[in-house]
Amino acid sequence: MVNQPPITHDLFTDTERQNDAGAAFVLQSKGEWWHAGFHLTTAIVGPTILTLPYAFRGLGWGLGFFCLTIMAVVTFYSYFLMSKVLDHCEKAGRRHIRFRELAADVLGSGWMFYFVIFIQTAINTGVGIGAILLAGQCLEILYSSLNPNGSMKLYEFIAIVTGVMIILSQLPTFHSLRHVNLGSLLLSLGYAFLVVAACIIAARSKEAPTREYTLESSPKSRTFSAFTSISILAAIFGNGILPEIQATLAPPASGKMVKGLIMCYSVIFVTFYAIAGSGYWVFGNKATSNILQSLLPDSGPSLAPTWILGLAVIFVLLQLLAIGLVYSQVAYEIMEKQSADVKKGMFSKRNLIPRLILRTLYMIMCGFFAAMLPFFGDISAVVGAIGFIPLDFILPMLLYNITHNPPKSSLTYSINLAIIFVFSGVGLMGAFSSIRKLVLDAQQFKLFSNDVVD
Repeated sequence: MVNQPPITHDLFTDTERQNDAGAAFVLQSKGEWWHAGFHLTTAIVGPTILTLPYAFRGLGWGLGFFCLTIMAVVTFYSYFLMSKVLDHCEKAGRRHIRFRELAADVLGSGWMFYFVIFIQTAINTGVGIGAILLAGQCLEILYSSLNPNGSMKLYEFIAIVTGVMIILSQLPTFHSLRHVNLGSLLLSLGYAFLVVAACIIAARSKEAPTREYTLESSPKSRTFSAFTSISILAAIFGNGILPEIQATLAPPASGKMVKGLIMCYSVIFVTFYAIAGSGYWVFGNKATSNILQSLLPDSGPSLAPTWILGLAVIFVLLQLLAIGLVYSQVAYEIMEKQSADVKKGMFSKRNLIPRLILRTLYMIMCGFFAAMLPFFGDISAVVGAIGFIPLDFILPMLLYNITHNPPKSSLTYSINLAIIFVFSGVGLMGAFSSIRKLVLDAQQFKLFSNDVVD
């Protein structure tokens, strides 16, 4: 067994774990491998896949499918390595249920604990705000289609979504989301098939745009667009809460996460390729950042039956609620670690009242920022580029190399090192392009605006 670096903090003692309400309540370890599959699918396969045809604009057919496939292989490999690291630690008597604890233990560094929790909290809160914003936008689209002259504003729909999220947030444990996330998995398949059907119908429509697949003429512009598209793909596959999902598995967790990953990536294969191919086939280099916007142009008739597009929007809306719940679990376990008493029952008044208050306040905060910053997509793109890359493409490789210590001459070591360097570069380019877009869009920003800045 490989000797581990000395732990410089006392966060993993038996006494600490016994008094840890965040672990005992929120990260309750009761799930089976298929439950992990439901959670993983909800965390990865979301409405962001509707941007795939737009990402192909900067890559074209061949490079687009190549980069999509490479990203799928690399992320699966990354999450597979993370599960091996977690198995390794569990067999050594140190079962980790939080990303921050795992990183701090393996790297033997107290600052790594705070670095990971900062990045993870920023990502998860950002996703929560974005989910409420996009769900509010979906409600607004449905409202506008039924009542074109209606007076309701975007922030009112955001308030409605926030109210629903406050109710759903009272589901006490990550494990209690298993049925919600099964529904989320089915919803993702549902709107993917609806979008593909809509694209096929649009292709046969008289109003269908002329199909152009040419890339930008300037080599510099083509290069910049390609890196932007690759960054979009990286963000779509991004998921920085893998250890927390594995925490929901009943011990021993060894091997179960891999089965969950296979389930998740089966859904990815069906949905990602279908939407990317059909959307780019119909709209080519005119595809917008959301394929539904291409199918529902601001001027002129919709390019597919309204009932298909409306049902797809409803499915997206419902799945956004599940995504918001999954990504808020880290915040909830942090809050309950500090506020709850593990010696009392999960539903005792002592723990129920603080849970109700804190989770309600958290959702109100997310809803407030969603209403105040309807241009949050640009901000979250920067956070995503800076945060997803370290958590998903750098730390898993680094942690595996330390725990399993493959020979430096081995293929595994070389591949891990190559991924670290390549995706560090991609992360820097993604951060640069995201900040550039933030600056370019700054003149359109208006607090509590009724229009979302794409």
